[in-house]
Amino acid sequence: MALDHLFQGSAVNAVDAKGRVSVPAFLRSVIEKRGDARTIVLAKHKLFPALDAYDPAFAARRHEKLERKAEKVETEEGSELDAMMASMMAFGATEEVPYDKTGRIVLPPMMRRKGKIEDLALFIGVGETFQIWNPKLFLEDARIHEDMKDIARFRLEERGVEL
Repeated sequence: MALDHLFQGSAVNAVDAKGRVSVPAFLRSVIEKRGDARTIVLAKHKLFPALDAYDPAFAARRHEKLERKAEKVETEEGSELDAMMASMMAFGATEEVPYDKTGRIVLPPMMRRKGKIEDLALFIGVGETFQIWNPKLFLEDARIHEDMKDIARFRLEERGVEL
């Protein structure tokens, strides 16, 4: 995958009372380079109190990967169930949201709850996907490297926000 097709960088944007937030242009440009859809797929992150976000093309690649994995499943007890649950989590627990010409999306209420997103959203590029965090939770999480927390603090300062 070309470097210009990876999600990189960070930003903080305000989330209004209706859940509207602008997705940074540097993230939208990657989505548009990867395909025609002006859509973002949102899912609860597996490890963090945050959202995973990606384009529909990544979702299709994820589906293909899960299908290949399911084909390899032996008939051992639980393996088939594990494969089915992986697919359910990968696709049943997601929501697709379109963005308008200004790059604004509406975070669905369930996703806002799952990601604990309040009035600010911290966007972090992580290669094939990007994450959307409540900045306060990001700064409080002991698993996050201090250098990344410094970047988040800088992004908050840029917006005139002090947590």
